Amino acid sequence: MNQLSNIRPSGEPSEAAALVAQGLRRSALAPVWIACIAICLDMPILSVALWFAQYAVTPAESFGAIHAALLATAIGLAGSVFLAITSGYDPRALRQPLPAIARTLVTLTLPAAILSLVAAPDASPPVFAAAILALLAVIVPTRVGAAIGCRWLLDHHLLDRRAVIAGGGEHAVRLIRGLAARTDSDIRLHGIFDDRDDIRSPLQILGVPKIGGYDDLIAFARMSEIDMVIIALPLEAEARIEWLLEAFRVLPVEVRLSAFSRDYAFAQPDRDPLISAMRRSFAPERRLTKRAFDVVVASIALLLLSPVMLAAALAIRLESRGPVLFRQRRHGYNDRIIDVLKFRSMYHEMADPEAKNIVRRNDPRVTRIGRLLRRSSIDELPQLFNVLKGDLSLVGPRPHAIDAMGSDQRRFSRMVEGYSARHRLPPGITGWAQIHGWRGEIDDPAKLAARFEHDLYYIENWSLWLDIRILLRTPLSLLDTRSAY
Repeated sequence: MNQLSNIRPSGEPSEAAALVAQGLRRSALAPVWIACIAICLDMPILSVALWFAQYAVTPAESFGAIHAALLATAIGLAGSVFLAITSGYDPRALRQPLPAIARTLVTLTLPAAILSLVAAPDASPPVFAAAILALLAVIVPTRVGAAIGCRWLLDHHLLDRRAVIAGGGEHAVRLIRGLAARTDSDIRLHGIFDDRDDIRSPLQILGVPKIGGYDDLIAFARMSEIDMVIIALPLEAEARIEWLLEAFRVLPVEVRLSAFSRDYAFAQPDRDPLISAMRRSFAPERRLTKRAFDVVVASIALLLLSPVMLAAALAIRLESRGPVLFRQRRHGYNDRIIDVLKFRSMYHEMADPEAKNIVRRNDPRVTRIGRLLRRSSIDELPQLFNVLKGDLSLVGPRPHAIDAMGSDQRRFSRMVEGYSARHRLPPGITGWAQIHGWRGEIDDPAKLAARFEHDLYYIENWSLWLDIRILLRTPLSLLDTRSAY
């Protein structure tokens, strides 16, 4: 039990874990990405087919080409979205071509009927028949192609959820054997982590190797893109499980408990053999939504703010020598290291890229222009390029420097327990803590604790609407410059 209390939140994994992690640096292809690709292909194809059907049957003088194109595009989009909502783009549904063709045609029958009534109310049967024929002409080849592609992806396990096991011995044996017996399982095991010796926890269990201890697991999750950690311990070992859950709360992965530790998991094949213990904070659906929002808004912001950024760059160059931009290594998503851009606000020879000395009020290292840039947060605008690159998000926990310290020269990670749990979402230019006034110098551990609590609230309650609220409130929060210097 005591060994669990000494789990290290960071560090280098074992050699075996590092080798496995090298092959898992890219995230698995999630079904939501398949759906997005299918929608992007389906929408124009279906729209063109519907446009051709109505424009070929309806005289041009009674229904213009532009109106026909607009109507076909709207119905094609609505049909694609409805297919997505009803799981019509699930890879396992697309794998079978005939059911996929039938499902798609049935789903689009209502839009086709609406099309025929709107396009030609006096001659709707011919338009409806033409629409169905046109849809069949494009649906059959696209669904056959999709079936071939999805079958290949599934057979090569490219859509599987990547998982590792925490805990070895007989409970790991039950879990591995139970998952192998479920033909519908999409969980692929990549290793076992256990602190016990090789007698109680063998080096390999049914072909799955033990590649490290519990502290190696945390470092392994930092280096790789895994989806799930499964705790293979008896459910009665509550204290031990609680220790592990507390240690794993800093990770952005889903954590589950194995129900295969009991015999009923085998007796009831329809029962979910994994009990949810901690949901994944940055699931593929969130990642896609947040990334699309970031790219669109950051691109617009760069266009609108480019005059301000050019003026700031010119002012920096005129006041002091040195580069306009300042790069600093900071903690990013899942505690990975990123290079963050800022406008240089200090004299070049006094720059502190490692942030070992915090900026204080009337700091002599800060230039006159730099003081203005820091108070207005204009110095943060180059981070929009970090957003486009994918290192940052528009909204999220602020990225702190690797060696960031408070006024008492203590590292942030030592001032707040579980500090790295704030890295379970990508860091942002602004955030929930910032709009509530928690920015600037950390001269009191209570200030860092307050930021940490606000960051955790944001992570646990994230939504696109919350991001929009924070962005709208950010300009107002910048008016409070008491902690910005």
